[in-house]
Order: sequence, then C-alpha cells, then structure tokens
Amino acid sequence: MSLTGKTLFITGASRGIGKAIGLRAARDGANVVIAAKTAEPHPKLPGTIYSAAEEIEQAGGRALPLVVDVRAEEQVYQAVARTLETFSGIDILVNNASAIQKTGTLETAMQRFDLLQQINTRGTFLCSQACIPHLKKAENPHVLNISPPLNLDPHWFAPHVAYTIAKYGMSLCVLGMAGEFRQNGIAFNALWPKTSIWTAAMAMLAGPEIEMKCRTVDIVADAAYVILSKPAREFTGRFCIDEDILRAEGISDFTRYRHPDASEKDLRQDIFL
Repeated sequence: MSLTGKTLFITGASRGIGKAIGLRAARDGANVVIAAKTAEPHPKLPGTIYSAAEEIEQAGGRALPLVVDVRAEEQVYQAVARTLETFSGIDILVNNASAIQKTGTLETAMQRFDLLQQINTRGTFLCSQACIPHLKKAENPHVLNISPPLNLDPHWFAPHVAYTIAKYGMSLCVLGMAGEFRQNGIAFNALWPKTSIWTAAMAMLAGPEIEMKCRTVDIVADAAYVILSKPAREFTGRFCIDEDILRAEGISDFTRYRHPDASEKDLRQDIFL
C-alpha cells in the first residue's frame, strides 16, 4: 500500500519529526495538514507551518498549513473542519506535538507540569477525539502517536516523573483506543526512536556536539511510513521502535541515518529504552 491521495493530519509538523513524516508521505503525493503553532519564525528554531508547507509541496504533496495549539479545543475542531473542506476526509492522524522537560519533582514548577500534560496527553486525546469520527469513514485509517513503549519499572520514572507521565499518557491512549476502536478498523500505534534524534530542538537543548550521537529524523519518518502503509485491521495496538520496524522490512544498513563521521558505537540510546 502507499499513501497516494491519503490525507494526514500531523500535529507539530512545522519542523523535526512531524515535518519529516509529512515529507515522506508527500513523496507519494499525499495531502498533509501541518497543524502547529509556529506561524512566525522562532528566534532559535527554524521553520514555520508555511515553510513546511512549501517543502511538502516541493516534495510532491499537497499542504494545508493551519495554526493549531493542541491545548485549544476550538482550534483543533476548526482545523479538522478546514481539513474536511479542503481534502474531504482524514485518513491518518499523527500525534507528534510534544513538550519536554526532564526535571525532578522538586525542580518542576506546576505551571510546567500542567504544560507537559496539556500538550502531550490532553492534546493527543483531544486530536484523536476530533479525528476519530472521520477516520471511521476512511479506507485504511491510522492514528500514530510519537510516544514510548510502556514500562512501569521505576527506572523510567525516577529521573523525570512529570515528563514520563506526560509521554506515557500518549502511549496509554494507544493502549486504550486500540481496543476501543478495533471493531471500527482504526489502527492505533506508538512509534519511538531507538536512539536520540537530531533536530533543531535537540541542538538548542543539548548543543551542536550531540549531533554525532544522534540519528536523523529520516529514520523515524521511514518507520512511520511503513506503519501507516500497513492494513489497519491487522496492525494495531503496537509499541514500535523505529529500527525494529525497518529491520522487519529487510533494512539492515542504517548508516544513512547518522552523521557521516559518526559510527554506531557513537549513538546514544534514547532515555526511554
């Protein structure tokens, strides 16, 4: 299966992993809704919904850039309505928008705690709720959350309880909604990278030297493409790792996904694995 003519609603798609997934789908001629907050250039992070739209159309897709804060219910539902007006339906939802703060309990301000929960867990739930009625009408409907596999070992919580709760909230949506909407044929899956991923946000948070320890966003985009191309009724409720998904497709050489001067031993494993 391919994504030709499919409509993807991708949150946080103005840059990074979200944009990369949109670009990969655009190569098939997909319609991509860029649902993100960045209408004006950020002083430290390149890219807006409009620059992402230009790239997607250059790659062969059709783009609809929409200013959407996933915390705002009215904005999300208006964006879904605009999507239906423009493309007549929704085939795929990618819940990619996310906030991060890896701090301990005493170092996490409640305002920041609320932000983490509102964007990650609540935003994922809200966007799923808004899209599901339309996904029910799609031929091969998928929801893909960019979130980690569930593991209740305290090891994954102790360093940053608030952030783990927020990301696991996205994964719990996969667990619950996969069961709830199985009879409707909507696939709900999670995807997470095996290693750190090099993005503008990573550069801002960790510095340019971390690039040698990261893979590129393309490995997540290629893995997402594989998942979203699968029959929805047969592939749902999975917690996928990008490298594992690609290995299952017969890919064993991952050199193109890292800095040319880096080696596999340089790569840093993701914090949730």
